[in-house]
Amino acid sequence: MTLRLATRRSPLALIQSRYVQQRLAELGVESELVLVDTRGDREHDVELSTLGGQGVFAVEIQRSLLRHEADVAVHSAKDLPSLTPDGLRLVSVPQRLDPADVLVGRSLAGLGPGARVATGSPRRRALLLERRPDLEVVPLRGNMATRLGAVEKNGVDAIVAAMSALERLGEPNLVSERLDPTWFVPQVGQGSLALEARVDDEGTSPALEEINDPPAFKALQAERAFLGELGAGCSVPGGASADVADTTVTLRGVMLAPDGTKSVRAELVGDDPVALGVALARLLRDEMNGGALLGWES
Repeated sequence: MTLRLATRRSPLALIQSRYVQQRLAELGVESELVLVDTRGDREHDVELSTLGGQGVFAVEIQRSLLRHEADVAVHSAKDLPSLTPDGLRLVSVPQRLDPADVLVGRSLAGLGPGARVATGSPRRRALLLERRPDLEVVPLRGNMATRLGAVEKNGVDAIVAAMSALERLGEPNLVSERLDPTWFVPQVGQGSLALEARVDDEGTSPALEEINDPPAFKALQAERAFLGELGAGCSVPGGASADVADTTVTLRGVMLAPDGTKSVRAELVGDDPVALGVALARLLRDEMNGGALLGWES
């Protein structure tokens, strides 16, 4: 049997999917790539918040599984919507790379007053403005090559990127500063790959389970439970990142006003990743107070 792996067409997505192919080949499992056009890639000049944000890089890939056009969906875990569609399940999370965010172009201390930093992420924008309200944060879309190429163009002094993306692209030397994830809390799933299969496809799951990394899977469970509890109605920028040691999960999270003028942080420790994620989301949501003024929809 040759497994069909559904993936985006971007250079980074192809690198990630070929990594999965390599891991499967080591088990003697053949695979081929099924390239899928996603709305997020087609409308690359439109801000993600305008497109509807979460899921714009994942929905078409998930549909390809449900239509039996592919057997495995290979996602960047951070692209997954908070709810898994009926008929699919998350089967495997290979070993995670560094989830931290980084600056490319200049370090935070090297950015002068009024410096221009580009990012398409409301979370990254709010975190930057929390620490440096003097910065001018401007929108940025496109694949990694486009984003990296934005540095020193149109007055952009630096961009924010994921360390894991630069590692996968073989460009860690471009990092000007790794942003401390205890302050600059990463996006849910950042640094992880998420492999989905159909619930009724019993032949595919065993191979995927062989390349699963249990600590990475457990960390993603906690982070996605956090995201799921907040729900699609939450437009308040936020992030959550988990560390797993033996059976213990440490989950930290942040929620912020879009302009960074208000923020709440918390860290919880436990052994049930789903319960931990739900509890952290409720704690931060309660602490935000007056959340409706910040874009909260109940």
